[in-house]
Amino acid sequence: MIQQSELILNPDGSVYHLNLRPEHIANDIIFVGDQNRVEKITQFFDRIEFSTQKREFKTQTGIYKGKRISVMSTGIGPDNIDIVINELDALANIDLGTRLPKENLTSLNIIRIGTSGSLQADIPTDSFVMSKFGLGLDNMLRSYQIDSVSDTNLEDAFIKHTDWDSRKGRPYVTRCSEKLEAMIEGEKMHKGITATAGGFYAPQGRVLRLALQDAELNSTMDNFEFEGSKITNLEMETAAIYGLSALLGHDALSLNAIIANRATGTFSADPYKAVDELITYTLDKIAAW
Repeated sequence: MIQQSELILNPDGSVYHLNLRPEHIANDIIFVGDQNRVEKITQFFDRIEFSTQKREFKTQTGIYKGKRISVMSTGIGPDNIDIVINELDALANIDLGTRLPKENLTSLNIIRIGTSGSLQADIPTDSFVMSKFGLGLDNMLRSYQIDSVSDTNLEDAFIKHTDWDSRKGRPYVTRCSEKLEAMIEGEKMHKGITATAGGFYAPQGRVLRLALQDAELNSTMDNFEFEGSKITNLEMETAAIYGLSALLGHDALSLNAIIANRATGTFSADPYKAVDELITYTLDKIAAW
């Protein structure tokens, strides 16, 4: 039996951080980072049947073209993803009354929708990026036994290419769900490696008043390539989502609307339109499953 200190429940029986009970979530779940983006997606729903929020974790579940879908804000960073994925899995696969794992496990479909800047000149603004791999620079997933889901060959190639400082910990690489990749891919969708940083400033190469440990890392990452895949974008969640989902038996995919291109110095003329197009594209794909 899982102890109370390990799986914390609220007085109403909901999981501690997300404030959700099992009946509140659908099998198909969309992640966004910002709580204010939840309703940017659910505005397209036919109806909303449930809504709640605790801290930065806002969830709405409703119906889109006959398909029951949940939309959830995760907040920023791999540490938040650790909370969200584990508590979602508890809702799906642990009997909260007996505190025992269920005999028949449920595999959730998890799709992250975000915005990002492209690192490659051939990925234009207003296009979509599908993260075929998540490259974790953050170390969170290393607290788990991840050898069964990590791509050590890609990790080794990245470490060698960037002359990675081992004091920062070993980067990890996990793959997206091949099932969801096949269901979501389309003409506007570019594929590549998404790098997940553990912070916004120095971990992503930004300088304010503090010097970087490796001032050349971003430019070195830009020209990294492994078996035809390049690093397309840099953010703070994807690798953690992929790793925990793979370990727990869930299918996960991360999508981004490209609103800027760092290589060409361009920015989308209408970033809101690009995001709405990715949202409706994804919702229609889910509804067709």
